[in-house]
Amino acid sequence: MKLYVKNMVCPRCISAVQKTLLDIKVQPLQIQLGEVTLAKKLTIKQIELLKLNLEILGFELLDDNLKQQIDKIKSIIIEHVHYLEGDKFVFSEIISNKLKKEYSQLSKLFSATEGITIEQYVILQKTEKVKEYLIYNQISLSEIAYMMGYSSVSHLSSQFKKTTGFTPTQFKAQGISHRKTLDNL
Repeated sequence: MKLYVKNMVCPRCISAVQKTLLDIKVQPLQIQLGEVTLAKKLTIKQIELLKLNLEILGFELLDDNLKQQIDKIKSIIIEHVHYLEGDKFVFSEIISNKLKKEYSQLSKLFSATEGITIEQYVILQKTEKVKEYLIYNQISLSEIAYMMGYSSVSHLSSQFKKTTGFTPTQFKAQGISHRKTLDNL
């Protein structure tokens, strides 16, 4: 049985959901961003208790198929932008392959539900990751541009300014107060 949990955006979220399941005596087979695999179905009482406990922690148990697809799209993007380093990612291919659906269909669903395109959501996520790199101040802007898959520092800078209203240098001077949590993008 699979459960889908909204707002699961980091390894700590996975730990919190795992602890919540264990607290209600449910042993998960696997937990990854936004998704929990169980060996057997939950009872109605377990589902209600799980929903309540997850809400307290800021999560939501998704039961609607469309909500689940949106959350899967978000989880895929967050995982690739924040936790997987390497080459540029072609999100249309990754999302389509993972969800086994046409990208155009998923893109329309995402836009209609979220009010922004998948591409805009990717840009928001990349911007938050760039903010993180800038705050930690351990790598140069050109290294950040390369790691985030930008064609150049100027491309990163212009997209960053368009999204935040600040250049990367101005942001660095402002500090941490302008970061957003991943689940609030």
